[in-house]
Amino acid sequence: DASIRAVVLLGEGTSFCAGADPNWMTEMARYGIAENLADATALATMLKTLYRLSKPRIAGVHGSAFGGGAGLVACCDIAFAAQDTTFSFSEAKLGLIPATIAPYVVEAIGARHARRYFVSAERFPAAEAFRIGLVHEIYPFDELDARINELLGSLLVAGPRAQDESKALIRAVRSGPIDDAMIADTAARIAGVRGSDEGKEGVAAFLRKRPAAWVPQSLRKKV
Repeated sequence: DASIRAVVLLGEGTSFCAGADPNWMTEMARYGIAENLADATALATMLKTLYRLSKPRIAGVHGSAFGGGAGLVACCDIAFAAQDTTFSFSEAKLGLIPATIAPYVVEAIGARHARRYFVSAERFPAAEAFRIGLVHEIYPFDELDARINELLGSLLVAGPRAQDESKALIRAVRSGPIDDAMIADTAARIAGVRGSDEGKEGVAAFLRKRPAAWVPQSLRKKV
C-alpha cells in the first residue's frame, strides 16, 4: 500500500509488552508437541512478517519489554525507549528459551550480549539497552511521542523504494565476504535504483532544488 509510509509499534497501557499472557501460559502447559510446534510457528511467522516489512518500522517502547516484547523491539528498524523502560529476555526463568526472537535479537545486539542476557534472564534498564544496541535513543516518557513524530517527518522525505532497497542491501552485505561477487552485486543494485522512476525523480529534484514527488505537501517547505 503506497499510501502507508511507516509502521509504528507502541504498547497500550503501562507497558510496551510485558511478555507472555498468563492465561495463554496456562493453556500452553497442556499442549503436546504438535500443538506447541503450531503455536511456536505462528509466533515465528508473526515476527518474520514484522521483520520483513518493506516499510520502515519504529518501536516506541515504555514500561516493560520482556521476552517476546524485547524481541518485537529487535524486529524493528528503529527503536526509541522511555528512560524508565525495563527490558529482559526472561524465558530462562521459566525453563524456556527465547528461540523465535533469537535471530532478530542476536542481529541487534550481537552474540556476546545475547549470551549474557539469554542465560541470566536478568532485567536491565533503557541505558543498558542503548549500550548494547537494542534501542537507538532514549528519552523522558513525555518526550517519546514527539521524538517519534519528528523521526516520521524525516522518513517521509526519503524515497520509499530507496528505503526498502537499503534494507535489502544491508541483508545482502551484512555477513558475506567483500569479494568480487559482493562488489558486483552492490554495483548492480545502485544501477537498478538509479534507473528507476524514483531514482530519476530524486536526482532531478535535487538538481532543480525542489522537493521530490513523494514528499508530502505539509513537509515541502522543510526540504
